[in-house]
Amino acid sequence: MFIQTLIVAAALVAAPQAPPRATPETPPPTADKPQAGQAAAVTGADATFVKKAADGGMAEVSLAKLAQEKASNADVKSFAAKLEKDHSQANDDLKELASKKSITLPTEPSKNHKALHDKLAKLSGAEFDKAYVSAMLEDHQKDVREFSRVASSNGDADVKAFASKTLPTLKEHLQQAQDLSKSIGAKKPTS
Repeated sequence: MFIQTLIVAAALVAAPQAPPRATPETPPPTADKPQAGQAAAVTGADATFVKKAADGGMAEVSLAKLAQEKASNADVKSFAAKLEKDHSQANDDLKELASKKSITLPTEPSKNHKALHDKLAKLSGAEFDKAYVSAMLEDHQKDVREFSRVASSNGDADVKAFASKTLPTLKEHLQQAQDLSKSIGAKKPTS
């Protein structure tokens, strides 16, 4: 009798357990809730922001490398080197965030960014310098607006933290682009 009780007890322990039934006090388990130690996936506006930031960051690095090759003005070359360094670091931070949040980032810049690269690649000398600085001025104005919006939003805490951390650097880039624009006579963006 004792052995039969042990066998039945062992079978009950080994048998797959049905999930607890939902009652008004205990809602049914949901598959979209992260388990302990697992990062929550980001969706919606936060995921879109992360993807757009990655696209823009890749483009900034690519354009900065181009500017270091093609710019004739030493200040423009120096500005481009700073952008390459700063945006490469931000891109690394963004990749880490995307991995943590299960966001798939683009692997290359968008068509619009490629078109700008191709347009700038055809220019040289002062004409290149002015077009590059004008593009960076416009781009950083948009970036500062977007990163400010996300940093003060009610979205994902980690995405907000990334935007807040990156924003001062973007503001510094914007100021430098504005100063360069004045010194070399670059056309101001319309936006």
